[in-house]
Amino acid sequence: MKKLVFLSASVMSALIASQAFAVSNNTIAFQGEVTAETCSVTVNGNTAKPTILLPTVNVSALNGSGKVAGQTTFDIGVTSCGGNNITSTAISTVFTGNNVSDKGNLSNLAATDAAGNVEIQILDTKGKGINFNDGSFSGAGDLTLAAGKKEASATYTAQYYATGAATAGAVEATMQYAISYK
Repeated sequence: MKKLVFLSASVMSALIASQAFAVSNNTIAFQGEVTAETCSVTVNGNTAKPTILLPTVNVSALNGSGKVAGQTTFDIGVTSCGGNNITSTAISTVFTGNNVSDKGNLSNLAATDAAGNVEIQILDTKGKGINFNDGSFSGAGDLTLAAGKKEASATYTAQYYATGAATAGAVEATMQYAISYK
């Protein structure tokens, strides 16, 4: 009987410990995809460490909450695709925001002389603001690789977004990007 009680207590302890471990904040999630199609991904033609330069704007253009300025387009492209000679392939762009604000935009990460009350807002291919508080953005089928083609692209927009009257300074933000084949 003592062995059964000890065994039950040991099992319960192990279960409780494993549940506590499963919900800890030090978990790394890995995601990937295995697919018949593969392509190289570019941002404005760059395959590594792309930078989108927004224009310099006057603080008067961002003088109140919700004001936007400095719209700058950028292309997410796929090249060197295997392609299907018979049917088109839908490819989705996936964006994940880093340091997302309560408005769902990319927070200003400038380390020195940062502009105040300014974020970066990303617009989808239809010109609608992407809310990163909803999780990762997946532009379902925003890229279509036509039958027999080896490349395609989709155009997005980045813009300054004021959360109040802007103050002058630098604006920097980051996001992760990937593509998913469907």
